[in-house]
Amino acid sequence: MKVLVTGAAGFIGMHLALRLRGDGADVTGVDSFDAYYDVALKRDRAARLESAGVWCNALDLADERSTEALFHEGGFSHVVHLAAQPGVRYSLINPAAYLRNNVDAFGKVLEGCRHAGVGHLVYASSSSVYGASHTLPFSEDQNVDHPVSVYAATKRADELLAHSYSHLYRLPATGLRFFTVYGPWGRPDMAPMLFTRAILEGTPIKVFNFGKMQRDFTYVDDIVEGIARVLELPPTATQGSAPHRIYNIGNHAAVELESFIGELERLLGRRAVKEYLPMQAGDVPVTFASVDRLAAATGFAPTTPIAEGLSRFVAWYREYYRVQ
Repeated sequence: MKVLVTGAAGFIGMHLALRLRGDGADVTGVDSFDAYYDVALKRDRAARLESAGVWCNALDLADERSTEALFHEGGFSHVVHLAAQPGVRYSLINPAAYLRNNVDAFGKVLEGCRHAGVGHLVYASSSSVYGASHTLPFSEDQNVDHPVSVYAATKRADELLAHSYSHLYRLPATGLRFFTVYGPWGRPDMAPMLFTRAILEGTPIKVFNFGKMQRDFTYVDDIVEGIARVLELPPTATQGSAPHRIYNIGNHAAVELESFIGELERLLGRRAVKEYLPMQAGDVPVTFASVDRLAAATGFAPTTPIAEGLSRFVAWYREYYRVQ
């Protein structure tokens, strides 16, 4: 298996590349090293990959010539596309970054896979595509045509583009809707990192929707296990359908934000200073994944309890940032 992992210096990308390399795959990584968040953290992830024999090359997937060359020279049997412009709230400020990095760049990847005859494309979608749905848990059978953020709209556009390429060019493709991924080496713009830093510094944390938020927090190792299993199961066309599938990957548990903060407080041994705020535009009050389809296809469903996952995250955070 010769695998291209895009976004390899990202949070999930690093963990996945290490897992696939450990399983014996020939792994190539690319990343744009975008400055949306701390580039030093991305460089440190890339250094960890290099120590395991995976080189993460700097490349902008939205650049047509560079991406064409990547696929022409790569000889990839499988592609896992994780590179993206993340963040719901930032998409309200800079929507152009999402159109370029989530839609245009994905189009270049699809073209690369098509012309290179890639055997299976697995790409990252998001629980955000469910919008403000009140039907819980979220199922892949639900209508997802009413996104409430630009970020969500770009992820839904990716799903539709992938389906079109699967239908037209018989490209086996699988979309994975991730639910609030957390763990060691996580993103600094997400709640675990933001809250941990603030609690340790004694500065206020922003608690949106006055604390009435619920999230299906999913530990990164569970996400990686799901990707690795799906990667070996390229969909086939049946009864005229496209060889395209979509799966949720979540912990199948909606955790109250107040409970999440409480667990962090316990692990850090300090109380949080909370600033309660209304819901922000683009946010949703609850995410909660049905994982029946994933379990039926792969025999796996995420199970890591929030207390265990946060304990591992806090241990990493203290070591990496050298704080007690």
